[in-house]
Amino acid sequence: MPKMWLMLLWLGVLAWFPPAVHAEPARWNLDPEHSTIEFRITHMVVSKTTGQFTDYAGYIDMDAEDGTVTAIEATIKAESVNTNHIKRDTHLRNAEFLDVKLYPTITYKMKNYKRTSEGFTAIGDLTLHGVTKEVLLTGRYNGSTKDPWGNQKAGFSISGKINRKEWGLNWNAALEAGGVMVSDEVRIQAEVQLVLGK
Repeated sequence: MPKMWLMLLWLGVLAWFPPAVHAEPARWNLDPEHSTIEFRITHMVVSKTTGQFTDYAGYIDMDAEDGTVTAIEATIKAESVNTNHIKRDTHLRNAEFLDVKLYPTITYKMKNYKRTSEGFTAIGDLTLHGVTKEVLLTGRYNGSTKDPWGNQKAGFSISGKINRKEWGLNWNAALEAGGVMVSDEVRIQAEVQLVLGK
């Protein structure tokens, strides 16, 4: 008889506190009209130059309830690089830098995702200038909401850094006062808005 009472008690607890149900990951497509993918590099030792790519597509597969991500993929058209300076952008597109005619796209594909107390870390393959290497990205899931037209939106803030020479982007010039024209380290910052696929 005591076992029967214990079973009834357990069933009562389950009725009040049903087990948590996790939603299946859904595909969220990158909304380029409300996103930015930027990079920053030290110029002539004393200042920073910021640029961005303006033509890209991609998606994130995730559970929007808790921000658990299962896939991130993105493709950027290298020719869309823009630093607000025509001569510099032409230089970045030529063979001394991105060589966009030979390597027209930059891609990223996530391999591992981990939630942290501050947000998340993601390790993935970055293919740039014909070279594929792993890159660590960190960031924060900013939640999801619905826009006035009924579209479900979500947002991420993402950052990372690379050494451009590891991808064969070796051009530089020595400065008379010491140092070089362009730093090896490139910092990446993306503010990404996504729309739930239909």
